[in-house]
Amino acid sequence: MSGEGSEERAQEAAAIRRRWITLGEGLAVVAVIISALTLWNNYSERTSDKAERAAAEQAAGARAATLTLKGTALRDGKQLDLAPIRAEQTIQSQSIAFPTALGIAPIGTAGEARIEARWFGEALKKARRDAGLPNRPKGDARLPVAITTRYLVDGDSHSEVALYDIGYALDGQMFGGAAVRLRGLSLIEHSNETRASARLDKLWKARAATAPARK
Repeated sequence: MSGEGSEERAQEAAAIRRRWITLGEGLAVVAVIISALTLWNNYSERTSDKAERAAAEQAAGARAATLTLKGTALRDGKQLDLAPIRAEQTIQSQSIAFPTALGIAPIGTAGEARIEARWFGEALKKARRDAGLPNRPKGDARLPVAITTRYLVDGDSHSEVALYDIGYALDGQMFGGAAVRLRGLSLIEHSNETRASARLDKLWKARAATAPARK
């Protein structure tokens, strides 16, 4: 009897050991699965963070490479002060080109971004006379210009070419005595050096063709 009892206890102990081994193996498998999931989750988070950072950097780069100017009239309309809409952009220099009809070369600035009426006022009045435009336009008249701007963003240099309308008025009854008063600046389109000049002339001619005749 004692031999049979010892054998049963031995078998029961062996069964318990097998259960513990099976349980241990299961826990080990579970631990491996949890570890793998943790690693995958960490990898996914890092990949997602990198993708988000890359997208944010790309968007920031695109914003930095696109410049839009605003113009503020000063000195009773004799000058427009120019500044970027985005505060992180700093203008270094500019070149302002005019329609061929005005007969004046591009004018450059360095540091103080601006447009002055005296640069083109007389040429503009003559071009209006030649085109048969009215002495006193209703509302603000528009002069298309191409502005090439070199500017910095976080120390990096960029360049932008864009077409703008200078809003202006003519104060006075006749062209000869009228004063050109600058009102503001409005973006027409972003462009490039190759096509900007042709676009300026096309805009000038199209507007002259549709404007009411001088009386």
